[in-house]
Amino acid sequence: MPGTNLTREEAQQRAKLLTVDSYEIDLDLSGAQEGGTYRSVTTVRFESAEANAETFIDLVAPAVHEIVLNGHSVDVAAAFRDARIALKHLREGANVLKVVADCEYTNTGEGLHRFVDPVDQQAYLYTQFEVPDARRVFASFEQPDLKATFQFTVKAPSGWTVISNSPTPEPTGPGGDVWVFEPTPRISSYITALIVGPYHAVHSSYEKDGQSVPLGIYCRPSLAEYLDADAIFEVTRQGFDWFQEKFDYAYPFAKYDQLFVPEFNAGAMENAGAVTIRDQYVFRSKVTDAAYETRAETILHELAHMWFGDLVTMEWWNDLWLNESFATYTSIACQAYAPGSRWPHSWTTFANSMKTWAYRQDQLPSTHPIMADIRDLDDVLVNFDGITYAKGASVLKQLVAYVGMDEFFSGVQAYFKRHAFGNTRLSDLLGALEETSGRDLKTWSKKWLETAGINVLRPVVDVDTSGTITSFAVKQEAPELPAGAQGAPTLRPHRIAIGLYDRDAATGKLVRTERVELDVDGELTAVDALVGRARPDVILLNDDDLSYAKVRLDADSLAFVTEHLGDFEASLPRALCWASAWDMTRDAELPTRDYLSLVLSGIGKESDIGVVQSLHRQVKLALDLYAAPAHRDALLTRWTEATLEQLRAAVPGSDHQLAWARAFAATARSESDLALLEGLLDGSESIDGLAVDTELRWAFVARLAATGRLDEAGIAAEFERDRTAAGERHAAAARAARPTAAAKAEAWASVVESDKLPNAVQEAVISGFVQTDQRELLASYTQKYFDAVAGVWESRSHEMAQQIVVGLYPALQVSAGTLDATDAWLKSAEPSAALRRLITESRAGVERALRAQSADA
Repeated sequence: MPGTNLTREEAQQRAKLLTVDSYEIDLDLSGAQEGGTYRSVTTVRFESAEANAETFIDLVAPAVHEIVLNGHSVDVAAAFRDARIALKHLREGANVLKVVADCEYTNTGEGLHRFVDPVDQQAYLYTQFEVPDARRVFASFEQPDLKATFQFTVKAPSGWTVISNSPTPEPTGPGGDVWVFEPTPRISSYITALIVGPYHAVHSSYEKDGQSVPLGIYCRPSLAEYLDADAIFEVTRQGFDWFQEKFDYAYPFAKYDQLFVPEFNAGAMENAGAVTIRDQYVFRSKVTDAAYETRAETILHELAHMWFGDLVTMEWWNDLWLNESFATYTSIACQAYAPGSRWPHSWTTFANSMKTWAYRQDQLPSTHPIMADIRDLDDVLVNFDGITYAKGASVLKQLVAYVGMDEFFSGVQAYFKRHAFGNTRLSDLLGALEETSGRDLKTWSKKWLETAGINVLRPVVDVDTSGTITSFAVKQEAPELPAGAQGAPTLRPHRIAIGLYDRDAATGKLVRTERVELDVDGELTAVDALVGRARPDVILLNDDDLSYAKVRLDADSLAFVTEHLGDFEASLPRALCWASAWDMTRDAELPTRDYLSLVLSGIGKESDIGVVQSLHRQVKLALDLYAAPAHRDALLTRWTEATLEQLRAAVPGSDHQLAWARAFAATARSESDLALLEGLLDGSESIDGLAVDTELRWAFVARLAATGRLDEAGIAAEFERDRTAAGERHAAAARAARPTAAAKAEAWASVVESDKLPNAVQEAVISGFVQTDQRELLASYTQKYFDAVAGVWESRSHEMAQQIVVGLYPALQVSAGTLDATDAWLKSAEPSAALRRLITESRAGVERALRAQSADA
């Protein structure tokens, strides 16, 4: 993607030279229904520290018509190239720039995205600017530390809704089709927003102690019947209560809108006062409580950003991790601790999902310190990863345990007051926390934030003949970093709890009988407090999940847990043990067949639906990639039989029943399995309490298509039942899943050889194309992938290119040949750092799978 990069040094030089005062942005979106391009007029007022200086402003546009700097016309042909407009001969002090351009609607989820709803044939627009895409809509100094006020004027079709960061004004003009917004406070360009179209709206307000904040929820009219606005408002108000108390700073913007928008690439985006959220969170069919919990965490994550990210913003993308980690940590803490929360078990979910993501990311060749070295925009675009979000949040959780929660939030309060509407570095937050906690955080920061990799904690236990502990220590290991990773293994200080668990004779439950909290540092830390105590059934390091480390059980605890994992009374220790077993499977310490046996022995007792669904995904992944090929089919059959058994045994209408129905649909393989899916679809079969609704129907259709039981006519018939945007995506995935050479060639061509698919449909086609039981059919695409991938990366936008690079990598071809082909391509293609990272991460997955398959042989 040539010509659109920006280096840190360029940004620093520009920030040193300029102070940006204001933007006035006039957009003519009256032709949005037809698409194409739109007129963008930007007036920027800024100050230069030097006379006669040179700089540039960013713009990605097919045409620029006029550039006027300080009243003088600038030659467009000479000034505009490589997504930049050169600005020369600046005045010292005040400067005024006007840029008139034609900008493009996109279908990639970047810039101003345009979507036409197949239900009402109306166009719906929304912006997505993080990281560098405000420049696709208006000329901007595209870096977070050049804050300014933004005043939008928008012309759009009469009767449409127009939402921005400031409250929506009454439309003016002869046709009532011009919206003139008030200027925003001083914010960064990447959190400005416009959402335009005939959206459905529900309004309310947050009221407390004289404070009144208007609240809005928006979605397309075709989703309005499914919009559970009351539940969304409830979570939002809970977040307002908890964050304002903990941050001691009133919500900093004039209103708070949440807009569920189509074809959104991420989960949500923290635009100031106008949060955009993927509209799959408006649930058209029954989902489990885990989905509601995830949606609530997303809502709270974005709300937390209003303070941490929007009010106070990172100076440069080095501190993206802090932005995202803080929002992740505080959103989950809010779910755990806010009065009346539906999800007080949120730390179980965090341990089970977010930290698993972090551990996986931290063992890739691309692992990096939490505080990554972001040299340019290409670096940050591939850095929205498990370290930036999940490891960072895990380390913040440990920091809270290290300094104390009250001290942590006292420091945060000082930080917000000191830096409101400004920009900061990590040192600003750590300085505030040192003041409130009295802890020196420099060593902690150096070891945790500036080094890569993950530690392993193991108990070292000696017991005498009477069963009494005679010595106890925690051994810390720092494994070698993956080949290609930068840095060195590091032992770190850990604040952990150690839990002792015994089985209650009356209930059969594993209950905690003792808890010791301590600092672990260095290679071996003695724990004298446990000496003299009776050896319990299970000793669990990092109980309560305070630190970030892979945990191993001692031999006796592992043997007991293997038989009784489902018997823990509390959900968090169960989740920690499940996570440890998954770690061991991925690390080739536990054969996949033994992992399957462990899951089957305990999952029936697992009450936490989020854990159950994670186990479903992990087992399927392990069987598909980590099982030895010689007995993969037997293990898959065993798993499929278990899913059907659990489905039939589940409480009718329960979340567990729905989860097991989906697990069964994902793996159904025998004639009788597939006949059951067909019967559930056509109504000739039923399972008491199981509602085969729209989304579950598509899950069945996907599997039947992938196994050749449903042809194009059958897929088309199902699409006739659900002629919506979601139905369009599901149908595209099902067509790509068919087990024929023609279906694969058609899917491949639509994604790789053409660039016409919108982002969400392309994603669906890729997901359908890659079917784990079609390895032989897909084998010929390995070379096709390497022939095409460089061209894809150069010619597509970042989001579209990354979908293809990661999604179509031949990860199912687990062989030395795939590694060799990857290595040969890396050597000959000399890819950019960002593309090299994505390819080497995918290669590492194949390498890990080979090790795991060997362990399972």
